Amino acid sequence: MFSRLSARITVTVTSLALTGLFAAAAPASATALRAPAAASTAAAPAAPAAAGPAAVAVKMPAGVADSLGADRQALIDAVSADALSRSHDAKGLAPATAVGRLAAEGRKVVVDVRTVSRGWARGVAYVEAPRTRHGEPEGWLYLAHRDKGRWIAGLEGDDEFAAYIARSPLVGEAERQTMTAYAERRATPQAPAQLSPAGAQANTGGLLLPWMPDYYMTLTGGPHAHDSGSGYWSALDFAGGNASGRVRSSREGTATSMCGAGGGWTRVIHPGGFSTDYYHMWNTTYYNGTSVPRSALLGNIGTDTCAGGSATGAHVHWSLRTYDANYNGQYTWLNGRTIGGWTWWNGSAQYSGCGTRLGVTACPGTAIYNRAG
Repeated sequence: MFSRLSARITVTVTSLALTGLFAAAAPASATALRAPAAASTAAAPAAPAAAGPAAVAVKMPAGVADSLGADRQALIDAVSADALSRSHDAKGLAPATAVGRLAAEGRKVVVDVRTVSRGWARGVAYVEAPRTRHGEPEGWLYLAHRDKGRWIAGLEGDDEFAAYIARSPLVGEAERQTMTAYAERRATPQAPAQLSPAGAQANTGGLLLPWMPDYYMTLTGGPHAHDSGSGYWSALDFAGGNASGRVRSSREGTATSMCGAGGGWTRVIHPGGFSTDYYHMWNTTYYNGTSVPRSALLGNIGTDTCAGGSATGAHVHWSLRTYDANYNGQYTWLNGRTIGGWTWWNGSAQYSGCGTRLGVTACPGTAIYNRAG
């Protein structure tokens, strides 16, 4: 069943495509983004550039482009418009206005089409973060289906995405089970007074901190919003330590390299309804809906800004997300939750919060061990 929103988006982007307001950035240009290493062929030719600034960049292996043929622009337009409708920075704006505003800030909507098969497409879409501050971009996994001659895109959280997960041939059974096993809906954060800061508690969702158990890294940033702006304080920053700078998955799950091969942003969807994001890495392992075990190697701490934001020193920006019954992935609060054996508490300002464990308080600048219990 398709929502009215998707129908409206499909009509809107068709008119935008005709007027040239959505123009794909040429892969050969300086703004081109990397395609997966597994695709040895070149990226697809871009659509003719519009007169105005190009604010939609396309990543697409040549084999995928050949399969889509002339239909590929309609797919890009549908996914682009859906991403804009979901973006915090573009919400409430007409697509053309949103595209222009992003372009004026040097930001793009990026559509990565990774797999197509018999009227189905799958990939990643994201809106780049501002490059003037530390933070993380907005990104979504998507599935799209061609129905009655038009592409209907479903991003995480759309009704279409939930329906497509159940029946798309591009979703493997193991991944389908992981994404279906949601544990909680969005709820109101608990105040610190309602939770006990003392003692060791079970890890929320069985999640570890993003390195090997029983090794340590230094906490460089306490709870803060994933984009350093508004929203739940869901992120932590880590660097240094004796873990050799290697970033690892907080738990088993399904991993996706959000920026593609070589990019420093990975998302892992875990059983039980949580997912975790890892940003600023380098020397990353490429994953595309790949099942991974707990502590799977994702990359190394770094300063990568493949999708915007900024980083002044090598670290990993780790964020906690949760899924509701509609597969709506949202960044969620850390306050009072135990990850890696440490219970995390908001500070008076972003980045200033601390973790507690067995009567010990660890604030930014403290080296902490990653504990499974």
